[in-house]
Parts: sequence; structure tokens; C-alpha cells
Amino acid sequence: MEFTKMEGLGNDYVYIDCYTKEQKIENMSNLAQTISNRHFGVGSDGLILICKSSIADFKMRMFNSDGSEAEMCGNGIRCVGKFVYDKGLTQKEEITVETLAGIKKLKLNIEKGKVKTVRVDMGQPILEPDKIPVIPMKNENPVKNLELQVLDKKFRFTCVSMGNPHAVAFIKGVNNKLQTIKDVEENINKNIEEFDIEKYGKIVEVDNHFPKKVNVEFIEIENENYMKMRVWERGSGETLACGTGACASVVAAIINGYAKKNTPITVKLLGGNLEIEWNEKDNHVYMTGPATTVFEGKL
Repeated sequence: MEFTKMEGLGNDYVYIDCYTKEQKIENMSNLAQTISNRHFGVGSDGLILICKSSIADFKMRMFNSDGSEAEMCGNGIRCVGKFVYDKGLTQKEEITVETLAGIKKLKLNIEKGKVKTVRVDMGQPILEPDKIPVIPMKNENPVKNLELQVLDKKFRFTCVSMGNPHAVAFIKGVNNKLQTIKDVEENINKNIEEFDIEKYGKIVEVDNHFPKKVNVEFIEIENENYMKMRVWERGSGETLACGTGACASVVAAIINGYAKKNTPITVKLLGGNLEIEWNEKDNHVYMTGPATTVFEGKL
């Protein structure tokens, strides 16, 4: 079986072409766990299959390193765009990709005949609690005051779905507006680099308020155009980047008054930067970032 290892800001996946070769994989969950193992396999955050679609140009199926299938992956879908163009599966610079979170539109930015960056229309953010899904502690929509005591810390989460569920906590900021959550600030007040994400992220991921588990983002606000983010992804643990998480974090920041719509916002992740914009006209979130091929091989 031929595969391609690709990464978007260090969020790495193993890609298998099921589009031209129509490879049939009996147990995708087991394959994802085996191939993702960084000691005995290829090593990755998960497995992505590129398949035929009856409703879009291509179909993407994504499995986390623990074998669970996820709805979407922002960094992963950018690499899908690079894969299909660079390998000649399409000559179009704008394509559609079917995912479990719906059809996504990609604009491929080409340099010297290869895809350099990809702009993804991530669609409208989902804020209704039952669709995220999240069980709020009180009747609110959007959910931006979900207070959870996690071990020795209290966090206040804003909940957003970008096709998959996210819980976003603002743990530090220099913006004066951020002082409106003083109880959280005083309780945490750490730079994002010093924050013990594993200690808290793995508990929030499986909290009973999230029926399908949740991706957890911890944010440090620099200003209304720049924020730092670390992410604990359900089924994978901490990763270097998460595209849907960056989108959800910007939406959460805007909902809380820390940023504005119609303005490109830079999100700094461990693996690099993404540019996110929530457009007021169509209510869609747009993500732009790199996609890179690491190597190819046979399994």
C-alpha cells in the first residue's frame, strides 16, 4: 500500500489514495492506530483517506491516532488540496471536498506548479448547544460561560463547533477587555507556553458536558489581531496545530468581544501561524495556511 506523509503546521497525517486506485481497506480504525504509531508505524496524528465523491470533487475520511473517525480536520483538508493537485488528480485551483462536516470549498494558491498554501471556506460556525454538542450549565446560546472546575483550576469555556466540537478557554491576555473574566485570570494567569495542557486537557476532553467528547483550546490574547493557541485534540492528545480549533478560537474571541469580524486574525500555534477571518456578510469562517509533503513510501 502506497502512502504519503503530509503536514500542515506540524499537524501530520498519513494520506492514502483511494480515489485513483480504489483501494479497499477492511479495518480503517486498526490501520489508523498502527500507521500512526511513532515507534512501530509511520508516525502521525492520524490517517486520511482520499476517496471518490458523488457530491463533490473529492471525499476525505479522517481517523485519529486512537482509531476514532472525526468529522473534519482543517490542517488535514489543506493537505488534501495539495495532494490532489500536485499528483494531477485535478487541474482546478478551486475544488470541493466532501467531509462528515459537509462540503468544504478550497482555493489552492499555486507557486511553481505546486500548492503552497490553501484557503478553506470552513462554513458557518455552529453555536447551538445541541448541535455542538454540549450540555450547558444554564440556558444560554451561544454557550460562553461554561464553568468547569478541573482539579485545582476553574475554567470558563466558550463552546463552538466547526463540524467538530470545541471548548475554548482564554487563560491570559493583555487586552483590558479580557479583565472581565478576572476569576479565571487570577486562577490561572500563566503564559500559554508554561501551561500544563495535558494535565487539564485530557480531563476536559471526556467531561460529561460533552456527549461526543471535545477538542480543548487554551488561548493567550496578545491583541485583537493576534492570539496564541495550544490544543488538546480528542483522540490524539496535544498536537502542533488544529485548523478547526483555530477557527473555533477566533469565533469564541469575537463572541466574547476580544476580536472583530471581517478582520484577518493571526493564530500562533506550536507548529506555526494560521490566518482566520469570520466574514460577516456570509457568516462563514475562512482559514489560510500552508500544506507540505514530507515523504512517500510503501506499507
